[in-house]
Amino acid sequence: MTSTTPIIHLERIEKSYFMGKQALQVLKGVSLDIQKNEYVALMGPSGSGKSTLMNILGCLDTPTSGRYILNGQDVSKMPDDNLADVRNLEIGFVFQQFHLLPRLTAAENVALPLVYAGISRKERHERALAVLEQVNLADRSHHKPNELSGGQAQRVAIARALINKPSLILADEPTGNLDTKTSIEIMDIFSNIQAAGNTVVLVTHEEDIANYAHRIVRLRDGIIESDRRRAVESV
Repeated sequence: MTSTTPIIHLERIEKSYFMGKQALQVLKGVSLDIQKNEYVALMGPSGSGKSTLMNILGCLDTPTSGRYILNGQDVSKMPDDNLADVRNLEIGFVFQQFHLLPRLTAAENVALPLVYAGISRKERHERALAVLEQVNLADRSHHKPNELSGGQAQRVAIARALINKPSLILADEPTGNLDTKTSIEIMDIFSNIQAAGNTVVLVTHEEDIANYAHRIVRLRDGIIESDRRRAVESV
């Protein structure tokens, strides 16, 4: 690994939630660097803080204290409007519940982030077809979500995450609703995305899914318990 500036730099990140005067500390000083083009899995038992950490990484939440530098920008205390811009430009999200709009076709779902960016209809359609091709689903571009299998719906969600050419792909339990065979197909797509130059951070509780990543970071009780790299076979 070259000693370049990391795409993600977390410095003593703490996060507390307040219920009245009672504070519940979920993250207790997490420091972590992730380099461009790394493939990292976040693991940990329920209550370990991995979902909270994922929300902070995705700029869906802000830390109570500490610094988060994302691709050279300090996003720790950014106003919500600025954070929304960072999310749209820098981050592609893939969730367990695909979050597709039922009345839109696959291509229209994929192109949705481009609508907010003011891209013309023709260019939106062309770019949507290109990323659907990338996830081997161009032939289903005119189908609506209820006409797709779970694996196909997740491919549409992955294509939507790629449409803005983000710096970072965040995947939260992306195979949680899928059978074993389909899970393997989806994880192969993530491996291809990382091999093409994207940074991928995956949250999972399944060891076999985590083992697709090149580095596994385990959390427990709001701190990093272990951080190990796997030997990656050269192709």
